[in-house]
Amino acid sequence: MGGKFLFDGPGEAPVTILLAHGAGAPMDSASMNATAQALAGAGFRVARFEFGYMAARRTSEGRKPPPRAETLNPEYRAAIAELGTKGALVIGGKSMGGRVASMVADDLHAEGKIAGLLCLGYPFHPPGKPEQLRTRHLADLQTPTLICQGTRDEFGTRDEVSQYDLSDRIELLWLEDGDHDLKPRKTISGFSAADHLKTLAEAAARWAGRLAS
Repeated sequence: MGGKFLFDGPGEAPVTILLAHGAGAPMDSASMNATAQALAGAGFRVARFEFGYMAARRTSEGRKPPPRAETLNPEYRAAIAELGTKGALVIGGKSMGGRVASMVADDLHAEGKIAGLLCLGYPFHPPGKPEQLRTRHLADLQTPTLICQGTRDEFGTRDEVSQYDLSDRIELLWLEDGDHDLKPRKTISGFSAADHLKTLAEAAARWAGRLAS
């Protein structure tokens, strides 16, 4: 990983959010940039990092495919240790990055190392394969969690997710007509991507305020 973090927001913010990227796009994708800036605008310090396979794409020829999500758990733990935050820490990420964070969250929360989990477009199942659920560990999750999901996300729509057995520590923020990048079709929803990111950031700030209290 090489200690390369991207930072947004005030360095002295009371809450830092550590975000990992999704399976196919890097930490500085347009979607990740816009989300980090929105969260920074709501008063968070935001740190982003890349898993090794994605960082390798910047230097080597050929694209390494993403590994199985659970094999990245040690890399996420290493990033937290390397980041070394002073205030409260929320971990999470986009899609697969949030899923990896969700798999390590309870151990870290029990150890007092993190305050919460923030997932942006959680991949509840692969697109077109609603029977292949990735929710088993979410049923008894103990870490306070906010999942921000578009209502038409092909990895888990509002109708599908309403059927799942999820821990009562999980709060869901539904963004109307949002896709997997949380982007709505403006002509249909009346909302822009920027509107949804502002809603997300404000909701995250209120949620984090409750964690702190």
